[in-house]
Amino acid sequence: MSGTVSIDWQTTPAAVWRRHRSGLRAIRRLDPVQWQDLTGISRQQQALARNTERFLAGEPSNNALLWGSRGTGKSSLIKALLNRYQGRGLRMIEVDKDDLVNLPEIVDDICDSPFRFVIFCDDLSFDAGETGYKALKSVLEGSLELPPENVRVYATSNRRHLMPEFMSDNLKSEMRDGELHPAEAIEEQVSLADRFGLQLSFYAFSQEIYLQAVDALFPEVANRDSLHREAIRFATAKGVRNGRTAQQFYRQFAGDEGSGG
Repeated sequence: MSGTVSIDWQTTPAAVWRRHRSGLRAIRRLDPVQWQDLTGISRQQQALARNTERFLAGEPSNNALLWGSRGTGKSSLIKALLNRYQGRGLRMIEVDKDDLVNLPEIVDDICDSPFRFVIFCDDLSFDAGETGYKALKSVLEGSLELPPENVRVYATSNRRHLMPEFMSDNLKSEMRDGELHPAEAIEEQVSLADRFGLQLSFYAFSQEIYLQAVDALFPEVANRDSLHREAIRFATAKGVRNGRTAQQFYRQFAGDEGSGG
């Protein structure tokens, strides 16, 4: 597979699959988000950290699906995970959903490496008729060959089951001998998500958590009441309270007199 031989995993913590070159490219500028910068998702942080530490130690660990509301820190959590654990041998490969067909080849090239790899699939979901999930299934659970011990898949999605759910699918379910038998389409939808042993849910922030995130971004502002009024007004205009909204508020108002500074 061209492109992969140039990756020196000793000095490269992450790479991304590039379709046009059919190979991996080292990521030169990592997102600097730090573990301690994340707010409002401590439960999810603890669960993912424990799973990752077990993975790095060669103990039983799971593939992970982070699902839920947009902008709540799913992707940031995985990026911060790499920054926290790359010194302990964690490496990360980002693969776009449309390139999952190449996943078995990617895994073949790293399965004998001494490093531990997380395959990162961001914003993962499949529409009706797409077949890329079949390659993902083989890496998650193997086929005739077991999946490699030094590879786990961490994915983020707005959908819990990763695949579209239609009312017509439910109508095709039936009762037999007093038991509900889901339609084949539902079985297919659920079976993919079931292969992620660790599933972490993310929800829109309460106002209290949102303001905590804002406070963490504006530690120097003395007038908290004014800051909070502006932050609430900003979130109301956007129609959503989450970590992304807090970051956007910071980028718009940092250093502004209107932010309470």
